[in-house]
Amino acid sequence: MARIVHIALKVDDLEKASQFYENLFGFKDMETAKVRDHTSRHLSDGTIDLALIKYDKEESAESLASGAGPCIHHFAIEVDDFNKYVTELGKYGCEIISDPGVVPVKFRAPGGTVAEIVPEARYKKPS
Repeated sequence: MARIVHIALKVDDLEKASQFYENLFGFKDMETAKVRDHTSRHLSDGTIDLALIKYDKEESAESLASGAGPCIHHFAIEVDDFNKYVTELGKYGCEIISDPGVVPVKFRAPGGTVAEIVPEARYKKPS
C-alpha cells in the first residue's frame, strides 16, 4: 500500500529552521547533503521524513515548482513498485518535473500540487 513518508519545506534559513524543528518538536537530524542545486537537511520524528530545502538560486524548474519563497515544496508517497507507479503517472496527465533518470520522481498532480514517488526505505529513521 502506498503511504506518505516525506514532506519537504523550502526555507530561507536552513539553520534557523532546523533548530526550530529539532528544539521545539524533537525532530532528529538524520542527514544533510548538497543535491544538484540545493542543500537538503532531513529530520525525522520516527515516522515522517521532514526535509528542509535551501536552494542556491531559484532558477530551476524544480526550485520554482511550488512557487517562490518559503513554502511547502512537495510531499512523497512511498510505493512498492516504483517503475509501475512512474508509468501510471502519465495515464493521469501528470507533468513530470524531475530531470530524466532522477530518483525520486517529482511530478505535478492533477490540481497542481507537487508530489514525488519514492521507492521503499528511501528515508532514514532514528535508531
